[in-house]
Amino acid sequence: MLKWQPPVEANWGTHPQYVCFNDECSYYVKGWEWMSSQYQQKVSYRHRLDPKTGVAGPIPVWSASALRDRIIEDED
Repeated sequence: MLKWQPPVEANWGTHPQYVCFNDECSYYVKGWEWMSSQYQQKVSYRHRLDPKTGVAGPIPVWSASALRDRIIEDED
């Protein structure tokens, strides 16, 4: 999971979250088919964890590159 900064308008707060950006993750891969069959939508979801609250759940994505622009690079 990579550190990710939610947009200001999101209701998760402004602190960093962790999101799985593994394109081979079964949660993400199977999400495309499930969302298509259940909602007729061409979207999937990735796993998200809020380290401040411990709440985990899906975050919707519309492409493999969606949300990657908000990944926070750790400074070593």
